[in-house]
Amino acid sequence: MTALLEQALAELHKLPPDQQDAIATLILEELTDEEKWNRAFDQSQDVLTRLADKARREKREGKVKPIGFDEL
Repeated sequence: MTALLEQALAELHKLPPDQQDAIATLILEELTDEEKWNRAFDQSQDVLTRLADKARREKREGKVKPIGFDEL
């Protein structure tokens, strides 16, 4: 455990139980959200790789037309 986390926990111990629970809930929700985001990001890498491969293939095959932002 880092010194900063130990300091934060020491401060949390000073709070009433209901405030400790509220902060604990926030931390646990944040950790859960972070894990969900990491899983989603990891899963998206396969899709992004396939899309990048397709774009490279289409460029090699001459199917890509360069355009500027004004032409979008």
